[in-house]
Amino acid sequence: MEGQGGFGNFMQRCKPYIAMISLQFGYAGMNIITKVSLNRGMSHYVLVVYRHAFATAAIAPFALLLERKLRPKITFPIFMQLFVLGLLGPVIDQNFYYAGLKFTSPTFSCALSNMLPAMTFVMAVIFRMEKLNMKKVRCQAKVVGTIVTVAGAMLMTLYKGNALNLVWSGSILHTTSNGPAVATGVSDKDWLKGSILLIIATLSWASFFILQAVTMRKYTAPLSLTTLVCFIGTLQSIAVTFVMEHRPSVWTIGWDMNLLAAAYAGIVSSSIAYYVQGLVMEKRGPVFVTAFSPLMMIIVAIMGSFILAEKIYVGGVLGAVLIVMGLYSVLWGKYKEYKEKEAIEEIPEVVKCGGENGRLAIVIEEDIEANDIKMPKSEANKETMPVLAISAPIPQPPMIAVETPRP
Repeated sequence: MEGQGGFGNFMQRCKPYIAMISLQFGYAGMNIITKVSLNRGMSHYVLVVYRHAFATAAIAPFALLLERKLRPKITFPIFMQLFVLGLLGPVIDQNFYYAGLKFTSPTFSCALSNMLPAMTFVMAVIFRMEKLNMKKVRCQAKVVGTIVTVAGAMLMTLYKGNALNLVWSGSILHTTSNGPAVATGVSDKDWLKGSILLIIATLSWASFFILQAVTMRKYTAPLSLTTLVCFIGTLQSIAVTFVMEHRPSVWTIGWDMNLLAAAYAGIVSSSIAYYVQGLVMEKRGPVFVTAFSPLMMIIVAIMGSFILAEKIYVGGVLGAVLIVMGLYSVLWGKYKEYKEKEAIEEIPEVVKCGGENGRLAIVIEEDIEANDIKMPKSEANKETMPVLAISAPIPQPPMIAVETPRP
């Protein structure tokens, strides 16, 4: 039983890591499929609309069934937060990211998106969600990591360098060089313009994480929150598409790669991703959620070189190395901060001290683990943690003089 308890505790601690690693594989597939769809001429405005329409349809039934009794009332401040979340995530981030992806490549887009943890950390400090004490090494690591990450992003943006000819991608490039998708992807790239679009998208995504963390404190139904953000984002994206696209033919979609891109991105990268990120963020915070993006870059680089015959450039490699170094400096600082907080909260507290019949009783309650979700007070009283009671006799002095009360 003791071994089972230890294994269960280990799996409980591993859940946030497993969830975020799984999401990176989902995001990597989305980048490859979306790149193929955009190269075939699909409008990224229409893709955003269909993506979040699929996301809303996929997660709404679960929200209606599982959270019908848990769903808080939507007040005007909460509605405004939901409206801004839909604007930051589905509209601004997705449209700018797809536009940048169209001008660059999946690997470059993923590498530049690794600025996300640094941007999230800076915004968390500005809004006092992260405490910064420069006397501590972990805070110095987070600041230095942020600076190195920004330097790597600037290097990737301003310096392209020579192409690196990989062994397996060279043969693929020779056999597919006459294809329209590859030719368009290689000849029409505007790296500077694409980089600027990707940086704006990353900034919007970091803002989305910060606001989502704030909103979840008041609106405590994650499935319903995800559904509402996707639905509001769909309506906003439709309005943006009507303004930017005037051809009715752009809305046409069939049983092809465009449908697969919209469905995959909507179900995996929007509905499931928003929900899982919200759960992990509630336990570990927004910086932890954004710390796994380098894994997506590695997966996309391997898949892109095989599937798209994508070329990797020297400037991109050097910048990506700097970004990953800075990223894990931030992650190391965040890990140290979490361990310090966990150690403090696991110290037992003396909650009761009293005596009966000449005996001293000290009651010590074990604190709930730092990364557990707080329960309501009524539930906490029902499921109390183990209590350790220590009792000992109070030593009496040999002689006690007691004054007799006067009549």
